[in-house]
Amino acid sequence: MDSILLTVHTGTRRGVFDITGEIARFVSGRGDGLVSVFVPHATAGVAILEIGAGSDVDLIDAIDGLLPRDGRWRHQHGSFGHGADHVLPAFLAPSVTAPVFDGRLALGTWQSIVLVDPNEDNPERRVRISWMSG
Repeated sequence: MDSILLTVHTGTRRGVFDITGEIARFVSGRGDGLVSVFVPHATAGVAILEIGAGSDVDLIDAIDGLLPRDGRWRHQHGSFGHGADHVLPAFLAPSVTAPVFDGRLALGTWQSIVLVDPNEDNPERRVRISWMSG
């Protein structure tokens, strides 16, 4: 298995960050197999999602509706409501796997692989991208 660690600069902005291009470059020319994308953080996840048509903003709004950023959380360090970020991985997986054929991601027309980071306290995130040859 071959693997790289990607650093994503999120700044202090909560949001959805497209990492499809970096993953596509990593698998380019590798033939057939699977690519695994894993976020080694307790307050972020990854998803396959249509972006650019509002779904990315809708996802953050849905997370905020499901996990409100308020004072209800027992885990209370960091920014206000940060405890909600620690519950996120139960709802949004820290990893996804996608097929690769002939060195190209086999995503649908409108699908992108994204880092989802609702936590404004961390300006950088790491993403582990791993190749498994088929």
